[in-house]
Amino acid sequence: MSTPRIAFIGAGNMAASLIGGLRAQGLAADRIHASDPGAEQRAKIAAEHGIRVSESNAETVAGADVVVLAVKPQVMKSVCEGLAEHVPAHALIVSIAAGITCASLSAWLGTAAGAPRPIVRCMPNTPALLRQGASGLYATDAVSAEQREQAERLLGAVGLALWLEEERQLDAVTALSGSGPAYFFLLIEAMTATGERLGLPREVAERLTLQTALGAAHMALDSEADAAELRRRVTSPNGTTEAAVKAFQAGGFEALVQRALDAAAQRSAELAEQLGN
Repeated sequence: MSTPRIAFIGAGNMAASLIGGLRAQGLAADRIHASDPGAEQRAKIAAEHGIRVSESNAETVAGADVVVLAVKPQVMKSVCEGLAEHVPAHALIVSIAAGITCASLSAWLGTAAGAPRPIVRCMPNTPALLRQGASGLYATDAVSAEQREQAERLLGAVGLALWLEEERQLDAVTALSGSGPAYFFLLIEAMTATGERLGLPREVAERLTLQTALGAAHMALDSEADAAELRRRVTSPNGTTEAAVKAFQAGGFEALVQRALDAAAQRSAELAEQLGN
């Protein structure tokens, strides 16, 4: 596969993490071009990664093989309509904006030489900033095998990247991994506060909680057993862990998690409908 020329429309935190991941993988700086309306952000990106930057979106996409749309969902329509006449016909469109469907992107960008544009829609999450992200990807029928590989390399540069068979599954990805870091942060907050209430200094409670979260995640990733089995292994009969787990379950823990993710998925679908108009 030839080395693609990648254009980033928007150079905020997520775009910067993708650029950093690509550079770390060895992609030459002269293969990346980014645009952003903020002069300070352009200067920062150029200094950190040695890439070309521009204020002009049209100038940035000229000659690009991959165009990454990394702007806020609220401005995506105007950005796409402004790019419609400038994006090369062969270019792969990769959107990392939440809630914007492929149909909306296709309508705003128009066809290329009379054919549908190849579009990949992604849902990354904030740990991508540390190259520990988890992303779901969906490709339209116009995306070639080579372009799928390009998109997978792009998102894979900042973590796990998994393909989805249906676009509607991105609502579930949004609920699970897109919003997921906040759920773990909420649990960390609650455990830290309770540890402090039980008599630990706050710093000690916080550090123990964070290390426990990290260790549990590593165990789950490295083990062939699923989470349920790992939980059983550390839950001795009539022990302290069993007492805590029973308290969680008595409070409806599993049902609460299900309601929370259902609410997030429903809101994702609602936003897609609102933002696509």
